[in-house]
Amino acid sequence: MAEYYLQIKLVHIFLALGSGALFAMRGLGVLAGLRLAMAAPVRYLSYGIDTALVTAALMLLAVLHLNPLSTPWLAVKLSLLAAYIVFGSLALKRARSRRAKARFYLLALACFGFMYSVARSHHPLGFINGWL
Repeated sequence: MAEYYLQIKLVHIFLALGSGALFAMRGLGVLAGLRLAMAAPVRYLSYGIDTALVTAALMLLAVLHLNPLSTPWLAVKLSLLAAYIVFGSLALKRARSRRAKARFYLLALACFGFMYSVARSHHPLGFINGWL
């Protein structure tokens, strides 16, 4: 499987960006009151992309022999992923008011952006590391 590292990595990056873009569009749709944002085909597309994304991530962990709990930047990325999932769920359906949905939407996007910077820099502080 190691000979496919570059292809797996590229698929992982493509899926991560696709997942983030789809979430951003769905969040805007929810805030605008569009039913399409929560329509079954759009939800299933999101589930499919996220499942493939996690599969690619697990394949990368196996190829690189990395333990996310002993690799600081991966541990931060997983923590941010958990926060992103919670905030995203609140933004798309669980928060009661439009204002709360908007706040959780922004928090989820911030988590996604910071996850991206941690992944790019391979450092737990992500883009903040460049400021220090």
